[in-house]
Amino acid sequence: MLHSKLPQVGTTIFTQMSALAQTHEALNLSQGFPDFAAPEALCQALGDAACAGHNQYPPMAGLPTLREAVAKQVLHYRGVTVDPEHEITIVPGATEGIFCAIQAAINPGDEVIVLDPAYDSYEPAIVLAGGVAVHVPLQAETFLPDWARIADAVSARTRMIIINTPHNPCGSIWSAADMAALEDLVERHDLLICSDEVYEFLVFDAQSHHSVLQYPVLRARSFAHFSFGKTFSVTGWKTGYCIAPPALTQELRKVHQFVAFVAVAPVQHALAQFMANNPEYPGTLANFYQRKRDLFCNALTSSQFQWRPTSGSFFQLLDYSALSDAPDHRLCIDWTGQHGVASIPISVFYQRPPVSRYLRFCFAKSDQTLLAAAERLCAI
Repeated sequence: MLHSKLPQVGTTIFTQMSALAQTHEALNLSQGFPDFAAPEALCQALGDAACAGHNQYPPMAGLPTLREAVAKQVLHYRGVTVDPEHEITIVPGATEGIFCAIQAAINPGDEVIVLDPAYDSYEPAIVLAGGVAVHVPLQAETFLPDWARIADAVSARTRMIIINTPHNPCGSIWSAADMAALEDLVERHDLLICSDEVYEFLVFDAQSHHSVLQYPVLRARSFAHFSFGKTFSVTGWKTGYCIAPPALTQELRKVHQFVAFVAVAPVQHALAQFMANNPEYPGTLANFYQRKRDLFCNALTSSQFQWRPTSGSFFQLLDYSALSDAPDHRLCIDWTGQHGVASIPISVFYQRPPVSRYLRFCFAKSDQTLLAAAERLCAI
């Protein structure tokens, strides 16, 4: 009989809710993917790459031209120089990069601080490495770090802290003061950082994304993870990258080569070509998605939901307390069938869920879909 290494893990909430949306022919604002087309030039570049014969294994660390394009993008948008040869690794999705970083850095018995609500891939990776996830809740209203509680959670066995900004599922973003507090914490306790920054370009209302790469103390200790899929609206391409100092990169690649070995070759060629020809594209995303956020929220003005406009990512939380006392998980299921709009409950991202009255809605959708969803939600 097989002894499960992940006995508490089932099918992810994203898979469940997307399947339920399909069953009920509901508008799917649950899973975080755009329902509109990717840039035409990028799609054309993929076809060209495949037809040109770029269909065999690329280098394990990633196509050199793509790593160079990443380095140029980081310099352009973050003002930071990174070495494409020794500090950038192309991976088949940020989730795989995060998994490999945790496997490389965490030994049995090591503790990893996880800030709840937390993306669901973090803890399984820790458990499979033999580590222990130590959950610390973010502040209840702002979903920002409570540094006193985080400091109290550090022990002699703490090895790493996982951070996520802009945040999924809540859309909060860390300030310069938060990064300074993180610097103090990791330097004082000699900790590593796994930084999930896949929504780095989706920051709204003239605010700024603060990357660990921009802080020398943090950069020296960080595996920083990013997503081409989120930036270029091609989540199904499952391609991302990890930036880390040479010593950490070396260890990550040792694991990566035996998990996936490489990311998909023609996808890498297409991304490299598109990035070279369109270096300003990522800078257009904040305004693009802020307009969609505002369209969705403004269309909900006559509803009974309450909300604080999200600061980043492509997710908006809606507080349904004026409508129901039902648990969020139950309500997500019921409303998908009854009202034809699928969302995600926030409680599933906690180790010890608080009484949650929040649902997460993805606004990376066509305007028509957003307006139709808002009309149905206003009718509740």
